[in-house]
Order: sequence, then C-alpha cells, then structure tokens
Amino acid sequence: MKVLVTGSEGFIGSHLTEQLVEKGYDVKGFVRYNSDNNWGWLENSKYKKDIEVYTGDLRDFDSVYDAVKDVEAVFHLGALIAIPYSYLSPMAYIKTNVEGTYNVLEAARKIGIKRVVQTSTSEIYGTAQYVPIDEKHPYNPQSPYAASKASADHLALSYYRSFGTPVTIVRPFNTYGPRQSARAIIPTIISQILAGKKQIKLGNLNPTRDLNYVKDTAAGFLEVGLNEKTIGDVYNLGTGKEISIGNLAEKIIKLTGKKVEIITDSQRLRPEKSEVERLLSNSDKSRNLTGWVPRYTLEEGLLETIEWIKNNLHYFKTDIYNV
Repeated sequence: MKVLVTGSEGFIGSHLTEQLVEKGYDVKGFVRYNSDNNWGWLENSKYKKDIEVYTGDLRDFDSVYDAVKDVEAVFHLGALIAIPYSYLSPMAYIKTNVEGTYNVLEAARKIGIKRVVQTSTSEIYGTAQYVPIDEKHPYNPQSPYAASKASADHLALSYYRSFGTPVTIVRPFNTYGPRQSARAIIPTIISQILAGKKQIKLGNLNPTRDLNYVKDTAAGFLEVGLNEKTIGDVYNLGTGKEISIGNLAEKIIKLTGKKVEIITDSQRLRPEKSEVERLLSNSDKSRNLTGWVPRYTLEEGLLETIEWIKNNLHYFKTDIYNV
C-alpha cells in the first residue's frame, strides 16, 4: 500500500513515517513548502532515501489533491499545534487545521482513497469532567487550537456519514519524545536543565497529563488507523496514568542528576478559563479492538528523550519562551 503522511517532517509525523517505511509501506511525506526545500526531521532520517517527499501547503487544495492522487491511504498529521500561539492568531489555526483537513477529506473523496486517518488531540475534551476519559466524554475545547481540532474531527466524521469516506480518528493524549520542540513541557524542562540553568521557568505546575512516548503513539496510529474495524469512529491513545506538571519536573530533575529551582513565569500561564486542569485517558476501546498498548514506561521514555536532547541541544533556544 502507498500511503501519504501529512506533517511528515514534524515530531510525531517523522516517527510515524519511519515506522511505515520499516513495515514495508511505500511512503510519501507531505512537507510544507519552503524556499530552502527543508524537509524538517526527515532531513536526518536514516530512511531519507526511502521516502518520496512532496512539498506543498495544506491550505491549498490543488497541492493537497496532487499529493493524494496516487496513494491509497492518508495519515493526516499536518497541523498548527502550539496552544499559546493560537491565542495570538486563531485564524491561522482555522485555515490550517480546519480548511487543511477539508482539503484532505475532499481530495480523498474525489479520488476514492481507501483510508483517511485523522489526527485528533485530547485537548478537545478540556478539563476532565470524569476520569478516565473515554471517547464518549463531552467535547469542551478551551483554546482556539482545541476548537480547531474539534471542528476538524467533526468534519472528518461528517465525511464518513455523508459520503462514506473511510475515516478513522486517532486521538492521542500528550505525546513526548525525541524531536519535540520546546513549545511542549517536557523538552522545555529538559533543555533548560541541560543548558545549565540553575532556575527553570515553567507555567502552572498543578495540571495533570497522561504522557505517551512518541514511538508508542506512532505504533498506535498504525495499529488503530489501518484496522478495518475502526472506520467511522474515534479512538483514544493514552497510558491511563497521570502526573502533575510539578511532579513531572521533579522527576526529570532527578533523572538528570542536576540541582535546579523551579520558578513560575507568568507569560507561560494560560488564561484561567483556558487551562486544562486534568487529562487521564481510557484507551480500552483501542486496546480491545486492535491490541495496541503502550510499551514504554514514563521513566524509559524520559531517559531516551533526555539523551536525545543532550545530543541535540543546539536546536533549543533556552533563553527565551518558545510560544
């Protein structure tokens, strides 16, 4: 099967692209067009020569259609994902996450693609109204980013119900690991520590998150996304365990063997009504139907992430707040 991965140059997308190659798929990576012809994390991939790279723009139907026309399945991971930036430019999220998803779905419908795997996010649930959070939990997006992803999910399901487009929605909880940017909490903590900071700047330490290692998330996309029984439905990917940001920071500090102080940086705080206080997944639906389970413990995943950031610290600007 030939598959297209949008967002293939990004954090999760690059890991998924590599796993697809390892499993023998014919893989095309959709990379956002830029004049430098930079392929993001695919530039350094050991499978670079095995990936057909297509440069385009998700916001442009013509380039999306052109990329999709010779594939059988699409993993749609391309998106704007930083929550703080969505406060500054909500329209950018509508154009990329909603209109971009429309372009993928409409191209898939016109061409007759066999599978479309839509990437969701646990952020659409908002602060947990009950735990663990299963797929029936109400949607309560608390940021423009989350609202754009909820809209994209509903649009994807409407294409399944209206046109029979074979859509599966994969909803990861908080993914972390090598190649993640400092806009996320774990690389923010690790990069500041490894840069020699005696004080690390963080936002709210009280919220809890369900943290899934990126290799497990990518495996979930494969196992859930291509399973014939998952068409037309939504599937959580999470560990079923939660940890507060404060306890996470202390755990990382201990693993690095450093002595640092945690201080609150007001610019890193979300608006009060926008803060998601608790996320804890129920992924029984994915596990029972496909057998997918996370393989990595939090400590194992953190140790691999620490080692990767140690060897790639030059990618991080630890003196500024990465929005």
